[in-house]
Amino acid sequence: MKASDIRALPLNELEAKRNELKEEYLRLRCGHVSRQLADVIMIKKTRRNIARINTVLNEKQKNS
Repeated sequence: MKASDIRALPLNELEAKRNELKEEYLRLRCGHVSRQLADVIMIKKTRRNIARINTVLNEKQKNS
């Protein structure tokens, strides 16, 4: 997910997407611990997407 795509979303969708990604991150971590996760790179990608969304949320809150 690109930052430009994230910036185009309204605040309520950003917050919903962040919550969705946090739940997915938790599932990925649990799957990794129980050795059921085949693609460990998804953990890193999900964590970075959460950080991107948090950055855009902070930018929008400072501007408004």
